[in-house]
Amino acid sequence: MRDNFGRDINYLRISLTDNCNLRCIYCTPEKLSQKKEEKLLFEDLQKIIRVAKDIGIKKIRLTGGEPLLRKDLCEIIKEIKKSEIDEIYITTNGILLEEKIKDLKEAGLMGINVSLDTLDENIFNEITRGGDIKKVINGIKKSISLGLKVKINSVIIKGINEDSIYQLAEITKNNKIDVRYIELMPIGEGKKYQGLNNNEILKRLENKFGLKEYFEINGVTEYHKLKNSQGRIGFISPINNCFCKDCNKIRITSSGEIKRCLNEEGRINLKNINTEIEIKELLKNEIKNKPEKHLFGEKKEFIEKKNMNEIGG
Repeated sequence: MRDNFGRDINYLRISLTDNCNLRCIYCTPEKLSQKKEEKLLFEDLQKIIRVAKDIGIKKIRLTGGEPLLRKDLCEIIKEIKKSEIDEIYITTNGILLEEKIKDLKEAGLMGINVSLDTLDENIFNEITRGGDIKKVINGIKKSISLGLKVKINSVIIKGINEDSIYQLAEITKNNKIDVRYIELMPIGEGKKYQGLNNNEILKRLENKFGLKEYFEINGVTEYHKLKNSQGRIGFISPINNCFCKDCNKIRITSSGEIKRCLNEEGRINLKNINTEIEIKELLKNEIKNKPEKHLFGEKKEFIEKKNMNEIGG
């Protein structure tokens, strides 16, 4: 389905939970107030998934918080597969991946994005406030062995994990994996830190490794390759290279809010909407009226005030 600016909105991201088993410094407050989570029930998700195909959604990504915390994740993936959606993916921190990925693949999962900002154990521990990087690495290896498409998403923060740029890029030398650098979003806890411009990251990588004569744009990602590498390095640059004209996404938070843009507050909630007809009309209207561009750096009434774990990334 096309919005008022002619963009084909065919990609739906559904957050399955606010909860996470890590406390990444730019995503989740260190002391998270405990509240009863008002998450979408399986029955709510069934209705949304069935409607998604009808309005032209071809790809669904399940996010969080940490989606692997949902005990019914396999059933949700099976429901998406049953709806004949073309592509089914998850974004995860990877902590529970090793023990769960085989069942997820059998349910219909096609690939994963793993959030991994460093390969240094101490820095990983600092960024995640106590996470075990060995579990993440083991989960990635098992996913690859099962034939799943794997991408690594990394956020580089000035003064914290800048040196990790090179280690992460080197993953692509011997693996058919995309390592993608995503500029830090000035949302929630992210406002406390300063990210590194992706143009600077590319320059550093080119100076150290050199680049192949390779360039591709896929969706919102600009891809390059290091010399003598199997995989690719990607750059997602929402701050310094606004890609809103090519945006094809709409989001639903774990509590049921439709988010037309990552940095816009949700205005309509789908939780407990009784009929699929109502859900369909609400989604169609929100897609049609998706804003032309994000509002990072601007003071507007409806700027998102929640943390990333509450939004779904």
